[in-house]
Amino acid sequence: MKKFWNFIRNDEGERILRLEGPVDEDNFWGDEVTPSAFREELEAEEGDVTVWINSPGGNVFAAAEIYTMLCDHKGKITVKIDAIAASAASVIAMAGDRVLMSPVAMLMIHDPMTIAMGNAKDMEKAITTLNEVKASIINAYQKKTGLSRNKISQLMEDETWMNAKRAVELGFADEVLFTKKDGPETGESGGEKDDGKEIEATWKPYSTKAMGQRVLNRLVSAAEIPAVADEESVEAKDKPADVEPSEAGVIPEAEPAGTPVAQDETDLAESAEQAEETEQTDETVVDEVVAEESAADEDIADNGAADTEPAKPVIGMDGKTGDGAMPYEILKKQLDFLR
Repeated sequence: MKKFWNFIRNDEGERILRLEGPVDEDNFWGDEVTPSAFREELEAEEGDVTVWINSPGGNVFAAAEIYTMLCDHKGKITVKIDAIAASAASVIAMAGDRVLMSPVAMLMIHDPMTIAMGNAKDMEKAITTLNEVKASIINAYQKKTGLSRNKISQLMEDETWMNAKRAVELGFADEVLFTKKDGPETGESGGEKDDGKEIEATWKPYSTKAMGQRVLNRLVSAAEIPAVADEESVEAKDKPADVEPSEAGVIPEAEPAGTPVAQDETDLAESAEQAEETEQTDETVVDEVVAEESAADEDIADNGAADTEPAKPVIGMDGKTGDGAMPYEILKKQLDFLR
C-alpha cells in the first residue's frame, strides 16, 4: 500500500499530519484497506491536529472520506497549505477549523471529471453522476466560505486558481502564513490594514498606435516652432518704427457717442489736414509694399526659388517634413515594425 499521508510530531510535541502528492494515487474508492489504515492512525490519539497539504488532488471519493474523518475528529483541525491544494485536495482543506496558506501557495477548484464509455444512456448516467458529485463538493465549499452555490458553481466551472490573498478574500482560507501582526495596524489576516480606498492606477496600457501618434506629434511640433518664429519676425518688421514697444497691441479707446471731434472751424481745418497727411502716408506705405512684393517676385523668377522655404505643409508630397529632418517613409517603416 502506497501512503500519501504521514503522522509525525514536531519539536513542540504538536501532532502533524502531512498530505503530500496525489490523493490515493493507487486506489481508495472500493478499497477497504487504505481508508481503514488512515482512520486507525488518525484516531490513535485525540487532540488537535495540524494538517499540512501539498497535493495536486486525486480521487474525489478518497478526498471526501478524509474530509469527513477530519471533521469528525475529537480535536481542533488546523489546515496549512504550503504549496498547493488543488482539485480534490482543496476539498480536504475545507475540513480545517482554520485554513492558513503560505504567501506563495495556490488553491484551485474546478468541476469534477471522469472517464466514461458505453452507449447514450451510459453517457447520460455519467453526466448525472458528475452533477451530483459537483453538488456534494459545493456543500463543503459553501460550509467554509458562505458563498452562494451559484457563485461557487461558476468558480468551479471557470477552474479558478487562487493565491493566498485571493483565497482569504473569498473565504476559502482564513489567514496568510508568516504575516507580521506586531507591526502597524492590521486587518483580520495580518499585514497592513486596508483603509477601503481604491488606489488610482498610474500606468496606462501600451499601444503601438498611440506611440506612433506621439512621434508624429513631436515632428509636427518641431516643424511648427520655426514657422511661428518667422511669422513673429515678419510682424515685427511690418510695425511702424515710431511705435513704442509698450504701445504695441494697445487699442485706443473709442470716443463716446455724440462727442464733437472739433469745437470750431480751426479744429475742423486741423483735423482735415491730419486726415490728408494720413492718407498720403498710407498710400506711400502701400506703394512700398507693392514694390517689395514685385521685387520678390522678380527674384523668384530669376533664382527659381524663394530665399526661405515655407514651414507648411509639415509633411510634403515627397514624404519629408518642412526641414527634411525625417523622411516619412522611414517613420512609416518604424511604426510598422513596432506593430
